[in-house]
Amino acid sequence: MAREAAGDTLQPTRRGDFRVLRTITTRWMDNDQYGHVNNVVYYSYFDTAVNGYLIEASGCDVRQLPAIGIVAETSCKFISELTFPDTVYAGLALERLGNSSVIYRIGLFRNQDLEPAAIGRFVHVYVDSATRRPVPIPSPVRAALQTLEEGYAGFGALP
Repeated sequence: MAREAAGDTLQPTRRGDFRVLRTITTRWMDNDQYGHVNNVVYYSYFDTAVNGYLIEASGCDVRQLPAIGIVAETSCKFISELTFPDTVYAGLALERLGNSSVIYRIGLFRNQDLEPAAIGRFVHVYVDSATRRPVPIPSPVRAALQTLEEGYAGFGALP
């Protein structure tokens, strides 16, 4: 099992290491003049994978909760290119689940590739939707995150 070290824990890097995979279809407009998906689009894929998972796994519209997750930090290690009309599979895992924040590790996989095209880090900090001050992660979101962390998300890895 190939993994990278982050602190004292080993983090997933290969397709089979991720407990949840979300499907994202590339669009014609995602390609840039160089014929591959532009780097900024990868961040959109991260956001789509995380929020799609949270809505589906929590059973609620996370935009309507009294606390919202704002993106405090993102990073991406580009390994190989994606292009239209690839299908991207976004693998989700947790690096850390805190009181008011969560750090995701995201692997983007091209079609059936086992090695990632990119590895991302995505940090959500939960804030009160009115005051924008940090608050604990809402219960339905925390339950979905704990399910992801424990590997009982009910979403099997795709071939």
